[in-house]
Amino acid sequence: MPTSKAAQAAISNRRAKLIAYRREGVRYDDPRITGPESPTCLGYSSVQGASKDLIRALEEARDAEKAEASVYRQQENERLDSLLEAVWAKATTPSPVFDKDREIVCEEIDLKAVDTVLKLMDRRAKLNGLDMPQRTELSGPDGGAVPLGNGSLDELHTLMSYAGQITPTVPGEQEDAGGNTNG
Repeated sequence: MPTSKAAQAAISNRRAKLIAYRREGVRYDDPRITGPESPTCLGYSSVQGASKDLIRALEEARDAEKAEASVYRQQENERLDSLLEAVWAKATTPSPVFDKDREIVCEEIDLKAVDTVLKLMDRRAKLNGLDMPQRTELSGPDGGAVPLGNGSLDELHTLMSYAGQITPTVPGEQEDAGGNTNG
């Protein structure tokens, strides 16, 4: 039997309060969650029941977010279609180029329109996740290999300085929690 709208609203309200309590760090076994149902207590019968209901609430929120993102993506694709349609002819059909006497000298495509089409295509690829991930790698000094040794602390500091993570320290100096050195 389907749940009534009033019951659905009550469940939604209880789940919202549960999420708020958990966000505040309130434990599942706290009387505000598993105590008898009242205006200040959610009335879950057990820790497991509250935990399962929180998972359901988060899954519903995730599903709703995915649906909203899908609608947004569709709207953006339709806008890109309209813009692409408006500029496509200029980017693909050569137009006459006239000299000062109004004589046709040659025909050229509009390079600004081509650039616009490429930007629209790039935006569509990003929006729909069509681009391949970029490959990155860490290189050592002057673009060469990262030097590796036996793994002493000094060598580790040197490697991290190549990566830009820390400033190198002089052997014998100690680094505090803030990254400052003292010798």
